[in-house]
Amino acid sequence: MSDKVRSGFRNFVEFAPAWLLVKLLGVLPRGGAISVSKLIARVVHSLHGRLQRTAHRNLILAMPELGEEDRRAIIEGVFRNLGRLLGEFSQFPRITPENISDLVIYDGFENYERAADLGRGVLLMTGHVGAWELCAFAHGAYGHPISFLVRPLDNPLVDRLLNRYRELSGNRTIDKNKAVRPVLEALKRGEGVGLLIDVNTLADQGVFCDFFGIPACSTTGLAVFALRSNAPVIPGFLIWDESLKKHRLRFEPEIPLVRTGDFKEEVRINTARFTGVIEEYARRYPDQWLWIHKRWHTRPEGEPDLYGTLEPARPNQTSVKVEAGA
Repeated sequence: MSDKVRSGFRNFVEFAPAWLLVKLLGVLPRGGAISVSKLIARVVHSLHGRLQRTAHRNLILAMPELGEEDRRAIIEGVFRNLGRLLGEFSQFPRITPENISDLVIYDGFENYERAADLGRGVLLMTGHVGAWELCAFAHGAYGHPISFLVRPLDNPLVDRLLNRYRELSGNRTIDKNKAVRPVLEALKRGEGVGLLIDVNTLADQGVFCDFFGIPACSTTGLAVFALRSNAPVIPGFLIWDESLKKHRLRFEPEIPLVRTGDFKEEVRINTARFTGVIEEYARRYPDQWLWIHKRWHTRPEGEPDLYGTLEPARPNQTSVKVEAGA
């Protein structure tokens, strides 16, 4: 069997379960799809110890004042939120401009509208909060399609499936590895561009700025695009509102750029300001942020690994590591 055939077969084997799960959930009514997805998430929560340990470690680092019961409740909420995200994603083909308000309501849309009226495009800053895939999708369904950056998945079949769903409301995906020209051209046309900025970044691709008081390597892309284009930066997050039983798409006021005349310093300062907004939302809605991600994985030179003791010792192997301090 040739390498090409072997690779194609492997891609199909990986694609089939994802395709089948999304399709099966998609035939259910929305409520049923979300209920089933939450059940799946509960199973993953109970079986996937590594993710639980990562979330637990992150919460100790970020909010050491929390008690163990509070941490457990937040982690359970994180998985419940992921289940809701999966269920909502499966329903994308059913979402239309006529029914989007049944699922998502705007909050602070005037902030986005004011920025768009400037005619310089809009940089929509967001993160892995709530059902984040629905954030840009809902904005498009309301008649305001944007482009947004995505990381291509290793499996091209799964990647195409996800992007086909993401673009059903008129949005356009941009490969984050080839984003410079498409982003600047979209902004020049006065369009919106969305960026998720809250994940760990390699040291040579980001800058270190405090996140919950701990240096975290953060992507500089948003700051660079904003400084180069002078497009306004608008934070936007999709939050589940339990009292309304709907998602709330909240747009915050524009974050003014800091300019010092030193571009490198401007990138660092503005990236830190953007990261501070992510922290604010993670504090405000801790059960809706992605604590299972190793946000502090990349460390400044000379600093210890903050996750080195998460994995259990292998059989017949004694662990002598000491847990790294925050």
